[in-house]
Amino acid sequence: MFDYYFNDDHKLFRRSLRDFFDKEVMPFIDEWEAQQQIPKEIWKKMGDMGYLGLNFPESVGGTDLDFFYSVIFAEEVSKCYSGGFAISPLVNSYMAAPYIFKYGSEFQKEKYVKPAVAGDQICSIAISEPGAGSDVANIQTKAIKNGDHYIVNGSKTFITNAYYGDFIVTVLKTNPEEGIGGVSLLIIDRNAEGVSARKLNKLGWHASDTAELSFDNVKVPVENLIGEEGMGFYYLMGGLQLERLIGAIMGVGACESAMSYTLKYMSERQAFNRPINKFQVLRHRMAQLATEVEINKAFAYHCAKLHAQGEYIVKECSMAKLNSTELSDKLMYQCLQSFGGYGFMEDYKIARMFRDSRVGTIGGGSSEIMREIIAKIVIDGQEYE
Repeated sequence: MFDYYFNDDHKLFRRSLRDFFDKEVMPFIDEWEAQQQIPKEIWKKMGDMGYLGLNFPESVGGTDLDFFYSVIFAEEVSKCYSGGFAISPLVNSYMAAPYIFKYGSEFQKEKYVKPAVAGDQICSIAISEPGAGSDVANIQTKAIKNGDHYIVNGSKTFITNAYYGDFIVTVLKTNPEEGIGGVSLLIIDRNAEGVSARKLNKLGWHASDTAELSFDNVKVPVENLIGEEGMGFYYLMGGLQLERLIGAIMGVGACESAMSYTLKYMSERQAFNRPINKFQVLRHRMAQLATEVEINKAFAYHCAKLHAQGEYIVKECSMAKLNSTELSDKLMYQCLQSFGGYGFMEDYKIARMFRDSRVGTIGGGSSEIMREIIAKIVIDGQEYE
């Protein structure tokens, strides 16, 4: 069915990528979860294989492949039984560095995008604050221009890759008196004087580093401004669609891996002298979930195709993100139920997948925000360009 989107080269890439993850990631994923840290060596290995530059051109070290290679990467990295591992390279390559490549200077591309693509440095994006998340116009972090530097003060929270990472695409106010017209993007080096980070203790995504950041009179060179002052909000409105689409594709991969893991367990687990996959109530539950996963995947691929064609698909990306993450949450809950008491044990990966799935309906725009965006389009006639 999905051969419409994937040719033989795509399929070969998927097999080689899966082999890479099976060799370089899967044997260590439990250790990384326990340590709550991903070793930097794996970033370099992914960079050397070209996996961090699939959506970037050769001018910055990328491979400039069509978007369905990125779809494959997002799916397969999400099948490693660790949402924390999956989100880290996806933030780097699809949610942070693209802003620098699309709107930044040649200097910025050379200094920041190339190392991010090579796996030598790790990139994060800082939007959310303790008092502002989806309401970007009301962020409080400020960057006041002073000669050839900006002086940055404020804080950010829930920032992936911000504890062990190297640089941060930071959303802040360069003109605090303005609303959306005062928002800009600034690259801040993680080890700059005045930048501090506190690692957050999370329900899930343990392998990833998620931090609360504080900026105390941080001096940032003017040359680190991405694009133009006051254009940050508009840059974000374009980039967030890709972020939400990637979130939807992550949900596809996570659902498929949980289904596979659960079906294997059901074929092996005996109750009343037969495998539990012979009990109708469990069979029909999995049949329903399998149906919903296929429908969800078909729509996510449709959105990926539109994105690859250059369409600005606010409605579709919002729908895909909403549906995929909500389905993932439901599916993990029901798959865990099939494990009975063992589903409550951390020795079984379904417990981790259950925990990891929960943030999908919150991060990158909550389900409530997605529904309001969709409502504005289908009810109020709002148009996004």
